[in-house]
Amino acid sequence: MLDAGRLAVLAEVAHAGSIASAAARLAFTPSAVSQQIGRLERDLGCRLLDRHPRGVTLTPIGQALLAHAETVVGELRTAEQTVQAMLGAEPSRLAVGTFASAGQSLVPRALARFRRRHPGVALTLLDLEPPEGYGLVSSGDLDLLITHRYPGGSLPDPRGLHRQLLVRDPLRLVLPAGHPRAHGPQVTIAALAGDDWISGSTGTPNRVCLELAARSAGVPPRIAYETRDYLVTLALVEAGLGVSLVPASVLGRGRRPGVVIRQLRGTSPVREIYLVHRRRSAALVADMISVITRLHRSAAPAGGQHMTLSATADS
Repeated sequence: MLDAGRLAVLAEVAHAGSIASAAARLAFTPSAVSQQIGRLERDLGCRLLDRHPRGVTLTPIGQALLAHAETVVGELRTAEQTVQAMLGAEPSRLAVGTFASAGQSLVPRALARFRRRHPGVALTLLDLEPPEGYGLVSSGDLDLLITHRYPGGSLPDPRGLHRQLLVRDPLRLVLPAGHPRAHGPQVTIAALAGDDWISGSTGTPNRVCLELAARSAGVPPRIAYETRDYLVTLALVEAGLGVSLVPASVLGRGRRPGVVIRQLRGTSPVREIYLVHRRRSAALVADMISVITRLHRSAAPAGGQHMTLSATADS
């Protein structure tokens, strides 16, 4: 039978990306971590890690084993929490993972409201770019993950986790205030064939979404500026440097006078935002989910933009 402690070390190395970083997080020496991984590899009779100058990567077998290691670690943490709850001990921490635009708007308000309700709970926040984070929920390093999917993207295997669709967040066309099509009827992507676009780098979710919509219109987009940060995107649009697709939830706050928001005609791309957590989560997680849900319901974006709440889930 595999040693649970060694599986925990494998999960930590995978999450940290290097032996040295994992050792620091575990308060071990790097040699002790390497020994634990070596023993696990000998137990299995195969290599689990490929060493590189800048860190390590999992072999295909290591990647397959990681999913089980994360589940084992998560179950052990859940067992400990169950016993502590039966002994009357209150949970002492809540760890949340989120992507950047949610971290700028919704999450600070949710954490502040949660802190007022549970002043003794230590809150931590980890910035993650989707689809990262599922394994951290499985292992219990994260209690709650806020993640998304853009059109053209796929949802990761939830691996036994509970995934709840929180909101459908429509993407809006943003134009400089002086753009020729800023104040006419609805705009098609084909009508913007000669414009420069602002989007993420190749392969990022919003770039894939834009390219899919443009391909459907028969007009490949001309990407002039690449950034993941929607605040930078809006600043570039305001400066007249291009046009972009931006989620309505981002546009609901901090409106800029030099930017005009329009709805595309012929396509309606929507970003889906999900909450991911373990099925046997602590009551604190349920309370945080309740706080987030109520904040979404009470914060409809300005300008007629609409976000829809849903209670669907999968396993």
